[in-house]
Amino acid sequence: MKFRILVTYDVSTETREGRRRLRHVAKICLGFGQRVQMSVFECQVTPSQKEDMVRRLLKVMNEAEDSVRVYRLRPDLEDSVEQYGNKRSLDFDEPLII
Repeated sequence: MKFRILVTYDVSTETREGRRRLRHVAKICLGFGQRVQMSVFECQVTPSQKEDMVRRLLKVMNEAEDSVRVYRLRPDLEDSVEQYGNKRSLDFDEPLII
């Protein structure tokens, strides 16, 4: 059964290696969901997909310099998101045409 999570991250970009980590973390998150802000992703995943994503993120990040937070969204709150502005999010329940 899939559930929604919110993934946020802060990666140090003071070095070339940090900038590489930032791109890699974003790429991992894009593989599981959609970007809703520069360092914030909404994902709809199974428990095993979440574990896989976290494992990949931990492998890439520098725990002394970077941080990643994963929030599980309660089902009763998923429809309470209010969105304003030009970036509309995908409806995970609708077919995706690329």
